[in-house]
Amino acid sequence: MDKLKDKLNSLKLDAEKWQEKSDELAARIKELEQENLEKDNQIQSLTRKNQVLEEQVEKLEGDLEAVKQTAEETTALKTSNDNYTKKNQVLEDELEEADKNLKETTDKLRETDIKAEQLERKVVSLEAEREDWEKKYEELTEQYNAAKAELDEISQQLEAI
Repeated sequence: MDKLKDKLNSLKLDAEKWQEKSDELAARIKELEQENLEKDNQIQSLTRKNQVLEEQVEKLEGDLEAVKQTAEETTALKTSNDNYTKKNQVLEDELEEADKNLKETTDKLRETDIKAEQLERKVVSLEAEREDWEKKYEELTEQYNAAKAELDEISQQLEAI
């Protein structure tokens, strides 16, 4: 009987441990979802910044064409044309850097999604395992109650003798 009590206590402790693990994993999932949301916001921000830079590049390219036409008419505007060309190069470099950052962020987001999926699968597995332990606990409780009833019955029969 003491063994059964010890076994029940052990099973209760195991159930509590699994519940704690489940809670920890749920918290981790929330953290990952928050990180995922932050990455999405960052992607949106970078996408908008990329659009603004593309618009600026288009505008500067138009300005550059106008400057080139004017430079043919007068050599005094040649220095202005050089300045626009340098600015355009800087913006193209910034655009390339923004594209690179966007790609890196997208890759990181994919990795985060994969990790989140793996953790979700692990949570499902742990929940199934927890359910198995709960079933075993219920079975052991039933066996305990049956054994206790049988022991009580035998005890009554012995007392009757």
